[in-house]
Amino acid sequence: MADSYVRKNLQSIENSLKPYGAQLLPVTKTFGTEVIALAYAEGYRCFGENRVQELLPKYEALPKDIEWHLIGHLQSNKVKYIAPFIGLIQSVDSEKLLAEIDRQANRCGRTIRCLLQVYIAREETKFGWAPEEVLEWVKAGKFRNYAHVEITGLMGMASNSSDTDLVRAEMKGLRQLFDQLKNHAEPGKLDMKTLSMGMSSDYQIACEEGATLVRMGSAVFGQR
Repeated sequence: MADSYVRKNLQSIENSLKPYGAQLLPVTKTFGTEVIALAYAEGYRCFGENRVQELLPKYEALPKDIEWHLIGHLQSNKVKYIAPFIGLIQSVDSEKLLAEIDRQANRCGRTIRCLLQVYIAREETKFGWAPEEVLEWVKAGKFRNYAHVEITGLMGMASNSSDTDLVRAEMKGLRQLFDQLKNHAEPGKLDMKTLSMGMSSDYQIACEEGATLVRMGSAVFGQR
């Protein structure tokens, strides 16, 4: 029963994403390994997790060809636990965190791909760089200070609101910043490939506004 439910949801979502060329990132927050394995059986190899303490046991228990994305708020003192294997850290919300990721990546002898999380919502509970801060930081070439990090795009969370005009305006602004930053690309250092925005409640708007990656948990696996 569960496998057919997840399979049906995945097919429906993929059909709705196809016209936009956006990729689905199934989000595994609070879901157990047996549920994640259902999506794995359908061919999915990238999953998003919100918390390091949830990610670590899942990483150990599930196949090692999975690329894990950390999408929730990340404390600097937790970076060392995921640095050896993490595929993409989407939630880089400060330069302090970026510096620690660079340090731990160096320790592990690897480069870690990151997205800069931009604050676009009108909610104090969200994290991230201010849009103008990101633009100034990139224009100044400060991303070159981190030899073991590659910035591959932006991530944002729109307001949790029923006002679709507000949500659309926030996402449109993030897309415009994303496009601006493409002009400053440097191979291996800064490359605007991924615009991660949109979740189960607002992914349709995100796709219309140019998201390349949408993060969805409940729409895939069911209500938490």
